[in-house]
Amino acid sequence: MDTLTSYLGYDFVQHALAAGTLSAILGAVVGYFVVLRNVNFAAHALSHIGFTGAAAAALLGWNPLQGMLLFTVAAGLGIGVSGDRLQRSDMAIGMVLTMALGLGTLFLSLYRGYAGQTQAILFGDIFGVSAGQIGEMIVLSLLSLAALALFARKLLFASIQPRLAEARGLALTAISIAFMVVLAFSVSLASQIVGVLLVFTLVIAPAGIVLRFCRSFWRGVLMAVALSVAVVWVGILLACVTNRPVTFWITAIFFAVYLVVEAWCRVVRRE
Repeated sequence: MDTLTSYLGYDFVQHALAAGTLSAILGAVVGYFVVLRNVNFAAHALSHIGFTGAAAAALLGWNPLQGMLLFTVAAGLGIGVSGDRLQRSDMAIGMVLTMALGLGTLFLSLYRGYAGQTQAILFGDIFGVSAGQIGEMIVLSLLSLAALALFARKLLFASIQPRLAEARGLALTAISIAFMVVLAFSVSLASQIVGVLLVFTLVIAPAGIVLRFCRSFWRGVLMAVALSVAVVWVGILLACVTNRPVTFWITAIFFAVYLVVEAWCRVVRRE
């Protein structure tokens, strides 16, 4: 316990906990709508397109988060234009994804800087987050949540009953574009924690687990946020104590929770 308490006194751990909390909250909220709208593949694509942006930023000497945002927001706008056709455009998204990965690989091959930058892009570097980056993440998180709050009701309606929402005059394409831009912000922030290869962890896992047993929207969102923040904090603290990667602990805990919830749901259904 003394060792854990001493770790909490370090700035880099405090920064990690702050950044992890921001990413966990935004990822859980946005991820809830991702699962409802069944656009998991689009979220996966954005994370890999973010990899290309981060690699390009590293090559140009920019902040990797800025590169991620530039590429993911642009891609989100493009994907969002497909509106309710998104679920039927997996092939197009897949082709864009493969091209983005190819470009990202090219950019990394041209990069001659610190090799650890490459690993940070792929797997995250939560303990390397600076106070300045936390400031950026706070602003981006607040803007994203505020934007999402403005059209949350319409988004929920369009996610559950898209045909009825369209019949009542809702602009599904505009809603889709707005949501994909918010998702782009969420993916970029989550990448700071678990890296672009495992961004699904923070965006999909909390909502996916909660929706297995909770159908109430607000209760489900709050539970997803609580679960996400708790897992991120435990993962970061375990990484400090064990000197093992944060990404491993976060993904392992989520997987363990998923197995428990899945087993419980199967038992309840049999009863």
